[in-house]
Amino acid sequence: MLKIRKGYNTVNKSFRLPDELTEKLEKIAAMNNLSLNQLVIQCLDYAVNNIDYSDKKDKDEK
Repeated sequence: MLKIRKGYNTVNKSFRLPDELTEKLEKIAAMNNLSLNQLVIQCLDYAVNNIDYSDKKDKDEK
């Protein structure tokens, strides 16, 4: 489960996100009293730390 945190050292980067995803993220951020930026950081951090490499491993073995 994603645990909401606050506070980071940052660097500026630009990304384009689908409208529908942005709307969902904005609602979640508002419900948790977070900025959209803070929520996106946490979602990306969670995704990076929980990548399932098993599918890639299987392809590399063939």
